[in-house]
Amino acid sequence: MTPPPSLVPLPMKTSNPSIFAAVIALAAFALQAQPAAPPERQNPLFTASPLPFQAPPFNVIKDTDYQPAIEEGMKRQLVEIDAIANDPAPPTFANTIEAMERSGELLTRAAKIFFNLTQSNTNDAFQKIEAEESPKLSAHQDSIYMNPKLFARVKALYDKRASSGLDAESQYLIERYYRNFIRAGAQLNDADQASLRALNQEESTLTTKFREHVLADTDGSAIVVDTKAELAGLPDSDIAAAADRAKERKLEGKYVLTLQNTTQQPALTYLQNRALRERLFNASIQRGNHGGPNDTKAIVTRLAQLRATKAKLLGYPTYAAYSLDDQMAKTPEIAIKLMSDLVPASTAKARAEAAKIQKVIDAEKGGFQLGPQDWELYAEKVRKAEYDLDESQVRPYFELNNVLKNGVFYAANQLYGLTFKERHDIPVYQPDVRVFEVFDADGKSLALFYGDYFSRSNKSGGAWMDSFVDQSGLLGTKPAVFNVLNFTKPAPGQPALLTFDNVTAIFHEFGHALHGMLSNVKYPTLAGTNVPRDFVEFPSQFNEHWALDPKVFANYAKHYQTDKPMPQALVDRIKKSRTFNQGYATVEYLAAALLDMAWHTQAPGAEQVDANVFEPAALKRFKIDMTEVPARYHTTYFSHIWGGGYSAGYYAYLWSELIDDDAYYWFKEHGGMTRANGQRFRDMILSRGGTQDEAAMYRAFRGRDPIVEPLLIERGLKEEPAK
Repeated sequence: MTPPPSLVPLPMKTSNPSIFAAVIALAAFALQAQPAAPPERQNPLFTASPLPFQAPPFNVIKDTDYQPAIEEGMKRQLVEIDAIANDPAPPTFANTIEAMERSGELLTRAAKIFFNLTQSNTNDAFQKIEAEESPKLSAHQDSIYMNPKLFARVKALYDKRASSGLDAESQYLIERYYRNFIRAGAQLNDADQASLRALNQEESTLTTKFREHVLADTDGSAIVVDTKAELAGLPDSDIAAAADRAKERKLEGKYVLTLQNTTQQPALTYLQNRALRERLFNASIQRGNHGGPNDTKAIVTRLAQLRATKAKLLGYPTYAAYSLDDQMAKTPEIAIKLMSDLVPASTAKARAEAAKIQKVIDAEKGGFQLGPQDWELYAEKVRKAEYDLDESQVRPYFELNNVLKNGVFYAANQLYGLTFKERHDIPVYQPDVRVFEVFDADGKSLALFYGDYFSRSNKSGGAWMDSFVDQSGLLGTKPAVFNVLNFTKPAPGQPALLTFDNVTAIFHEFGHALHGMLSNVKYPTLAGTNVPRDFVEFPSQFNEHWALDPKVFANYAKHYQTDKPMPQALVDRIKKSRTFNQGYATVEYLAAALLDMAWHTQAPGAEQVDANVFEPAALKRFKIDMTEVPARYHTTYFSHIWGGGYSAGYYAYLWSELIDDDAYYWFKEHGGMTRANGQRFRDMILSRGGTQDEAAMYRAFRGRDPIVEPLLIERGLKEEPAK
């Protein structure tokens, strides 16, 4: 923007110099008496942040800054792309591929910040902006990938890549660009491209609506409890938190149980009142499925139809076939077989678990048949009886800050030499968010890490990692990454005590963070977690294993009041129980993953079927329909696949688990947690990003392709061979 013009008094005609002088004096006095106009504010997103690591300056960014920055970012990138496409010089790696890597700086900066906030700290203004900008961003991407002149330049470089003399990373980047252009419709005729653009925009609009509806319905479905007596069994800290949430909603004297994104809810592990358990469970499974403004059934059936049509346009029989074509699994048939092969053993184990639980119910003269709302509570009783393990005994040893600093960070230090220093001078987007500077083994500053751990009514459920800034040698940027989780925030003055599942979740998300922070590549498109979905969960799930490593566990599992280590007998019981309830856990996961495949293997043009008809039929077809074990997500709130980028991809957690367990067994075979082993994993996996074929990358690390036995052993579906 240009600055406003200076204020200059107009010339006056007069024959009397004294009057003229008096007028000038009065004008000067008037100007002095008026306060100077404040300088026009500049949008802080329009330039790179001056903060370390280009950290977002949340202290000066306003909600109204995002939309103009995104709009201007799209305009600027299209100018840059047009210059690349119309460059009269023959295409080279530098003037085409590298030029595209450098393009869109403003758009990338603004979008990375904005779309984190729409998930983790949204408001009405953000939701309005997202609804307006998402289809525009989809169209913007299409205008780049369907630019025929640009594609011609990319194809020319692709065709001669083998003789280009470029290094392996640069050649792989060319291949990635070419594949992305083809998958985005670059080779379609004009009419089909127009159809694809329309499909993409509608899909973008609907995914945004889905996320908004699920967030609103999750918040609106919170359970209001009238008396403390109804909460019998719930830990005191959770009761205090429920009372605080009620006060926030101006429900003095009552208690509010909010919902998390999964089907089963944490409170079901403790609540003795079966009627309340049923209310809570039903509220969870009915999200998006009870009519009204937040119902999602029509959205999901339309999304499935849109995606099938899109796949047909691009030459694939189903959307799953399109989606998996550039993944490690390659075809939906391969992914479905991996999952289907686990169904018989998993359901058999789950039925055996259900029988044990029913015995406990009958012994207590409960007088009812086990239902899904009862599983968590009574499974905990079985665990206590079989392993003498009670979550209420465990939680005092897992205080959040201690787990983070002396568990997660400690493991990263032991494996990779990293150290962490909390920064209080880096602005955050919400007061609970914490920031740490990460230092490498040589003391050099490596990255910024943000941790956002507590649930909020304006925060999407679940847990995830992403970045505000990606690592890139080309752009000279270091990573600024964040983890978002949804633990119950304790009442003021109370500690944040976790379950061991919570602890595992922190290690998991930090594995993603390590993948981003330890990236050491040149090009941003290949940096960090920019890898196939069925590989991206590998580093995160691999990192979970260190939560139970004896050295790590002893360093963080200490009583929050006494600082005494967890008694060895209790440690042993946790380890002994690690395969407890794995029949249930495997079935609930497989049910969701196979449901995802069912939706996305529909043929184009298939009749739209109501979700309440489609889902049970699909689960029955895959022989994974167990009344007592509901899918981890039901269709109408399955955010991973309708609004989170995992469409036809939820299987990826199992695929990655196969790899991560196999990699962990390599560590077991080579001395476990050592700096040398960690450095090897860092050098050969974590630092490489997406710079080469992931199967080849893993093969180079392991010396062979992964095998399934470690996964079966870790899930308790097969006995570990005697040593």
